Formats: sequence, structure tokens, C-alpha cells
Amino acid sequence: MEIAVDERGYYGEFGGAFIPEMLYPNVEELKRRYLSIMEEPDFQRRFRQLLRDYVGRPSPLYLAERLSNHYGATIYLKREDLNHTGAHKINNTIGQILLAQKLGKTRIIAETGAGQHGVATATVCALMGLQCIVYMGAVDIQRQAPNVARMRMLGAEVRPATSGSQTLKDATNEAIRDWINHPEETHYIIGSVVGPHPYPDMVARFQSVISEEMKWQLLEHTGNSDPDLVIACVGGGSNAAGAFYHYLNTPAVRLVAVEAAGKGIHSGHSAATSVLGTKGVIHGSRTLLMQTDDGQIIEPYSISAGLDYPGIGPMHAHLIKTGRAEAVSITDDEALNAAFSLTRTEGIIPALETAHALAALDKLSFKKTDIMVVCLSGRGDKDLAAYIEYLDSHGL
Repeated sequence: MEIAVDERGYYGEFGGAFIPEMLYPNVEELKRRYLSIMEEPDFQRRFRQLLRDYVGRPSPLYLAERLSNHYGATIYLKREDLNHTGAHKINNTIGQILLAQKLGKTRIIAETGAGQHGVATATVCALMGLQCIVYMGAVDIQRQAPNVARMRMLGAEVRPATSGSQTLKDATNEAIRDWINHPEETHYIIGSVVGPHPYPDMVARFQSVISEEMKWQLLEHTGNSDPDLVIACVGGGSNAAGAFYHYLNTPAVRLVAVEAAGKGIHSGHSAATSVLGTKGVIHGSRTLLMQTDDGQIIEPYSISAGLDYPGIGPMHAHLIKTGRAEAVSITDDEALNAAFSLTRTEGIIPALETAHALAALDKLSFKKTDIMVVCLSGRGDKDLAAYIEYLDSHGL
């Protein structure tokens, strides 16, 4: 069975476009035009040129020798942390800002959790000279202060979301409200593979450059373009969508989606949607969602602001429900331990989000001959406060 989005925007039973009437013209225009715009030779030329000369792609595929020796298998790190702005998010914002210009939009809004998507959006708006407003949960503004400062320096207005848990879900709610109030001149750059169709498919296509590069890089390194496992963290799931994309229909490649278990899957302080979620609609698509029996969203929790989301993208919901992808849940402490392990083994400080993917290595079964790629989705500069606190409290 081929895994791809259908014409209605569904991956199996997940996806679609559940939108307020005021947004119908915007979303319909996107649905009608996104593929034809993305396939235009001039668009592709400009997109590829910016990825190369501005973002710094291709990002390296690094053989982590000491990490490999520790686990007894071959582990490569796809170094998205080395992109301009420090994460994979810039791949998508470059694509969407070019799309917005083609659609004649002059005002850009975005949501952000860890702040990496906000920084990437503010960056491309500065590059193109467009107004930028970023919605961010008030809690996340406090715990990701360095990224807030970067956004403001780039000229973006950062607006706090003060409802609910004051995190990513609430920032997304505020961005959608803004879009409803300013539909004509505004393009909403969604940062993950969530939201109404065509966003999940569009973001996955822009991020697919990750696995596109992995294939030829692995061929150069190993003589085979297919690894045995691809491992990536999943909040909404954009870096995982990019890392999985060109392997979706290659069953021999194991796809591992790693989510945040917070203080424990069943602790009441978790974001382990694959375990705790049921079918529901959030932010315009039908997916797996942490919710009560009467459909009220259960507030998620993770030390990682980028994984602190009560749902997952519809593609990932489909992959997990059909068994094409394996879901692994990682606690805060497991992620922090993994971050320090990588830092002191390979000299690379990962983002807290990425640390969850690294921690999955302790929970997976694999053979000594296996070749694994971990998508190192972002760097840890933004998380130093959490790391220093952990360092001091554990006497490391």
C-alpha cells in the first residue's frame, strides 16, 4: 500500500481540512495552487539556490564513531543543527515565503513552541522585507528567551498566548484567530506537518530535502542509499516527515517516531500522543489527539517546548496506526541524559527535541550490522538554561 496524501488531504483516515468559513478562500487557493507553484522551474531554482547559498545545504551526514561504538551499530547523524538559524525549520520557511510571494501576500504570521520556527520565519521575512508576527505561548517565551531575542532582533513582533497551558497549542490558536481576522493580505506559515490540508503535505514536501540528501549521502558513505532505521523526534512532526519522506514506501527501512513522555506516559504530565491520543480534530485536521471523553483537549507537558503539543501530524498518525512507523516515548530525564551523552561523546550539544530521538537508542532493538540515521533536528543553544540546571542539580 503506497503511503501518500489523497486529493482530499487524507492519509488513510487522518487529515482533511476542518476550517472556519472565513478561511475557506485562503485554504482553497492554497489547495488549488500549491503544487503547481512548487513545481514551477523558477520556483524550484530559487528554492534550491536559497537552500544552498543561504541555508548552507546540504547538511552533513556525520558518522558518530564513538556513539556507534557505544551502541554496537553504525549511527549517522543528519546535521540539521548546522543549518542557518540552527534547525530544520528554515527548509520549510524558505519554501513558504516564496509561495506567499507568489500568492501576493504581504503579511506573515506564524506560531512557535521552542522558538526555532519563529526564528526561521522571522529570518525569511527579514530576507524578503515582509511584516512578521509570531505567536508564542507565554510559558515558552520565558523558557526559550534566547530565541525570543533573536526574533525581535530580526524585526518580528512576538505576541504572547496567555490562554490554556500558554504553550504551542495556544500559540497556534492565536495565530488562527489572527488569520481569520486578516485573511486577504496574510499568509500563515505553519511550522509543522499539522493544520488543514494542504499544510501537512506542503510542509512535508519542503522538508523532504532532508531524506533526499540522506539517500545520496548514505550511498556515498556505505554504498547503499537505504539505512536500516531512521529515527526522529515528533511533536507535530516536521523533521520526522522530512527524514521519513523518501523512505515511506520502502518497508525495509524502519521508521521510528520519538515523542515526549514528560514526567511519565501516565503521569498526567506527558505529550505521548501515540499512546494517550484518540481520533479527533485539532487545528484543522483529523488526527490523534490527547482529549477527554467529551472531546476537551488534555494539556500536554514536556520539558521540550517543541514537543509540547497534544496531537501529531496526520501523516504520523497514519504511519503509527498502520504500523509503518514505530512510536517510542521518552521522559524528560531520559532526554536530558541522552543530551549529555551526545555532548560528551561527540562534542555536539543537541536541542532538547533532538535529545528525545537520541534517547530512543536505549529502547530500540537492532543488530550490530544495522545502519541508523538519527535526524539531529536542532542545536542546543536555546536549551542551555535547562541543561545548566540539570548539570548543577546532578553534579555533572
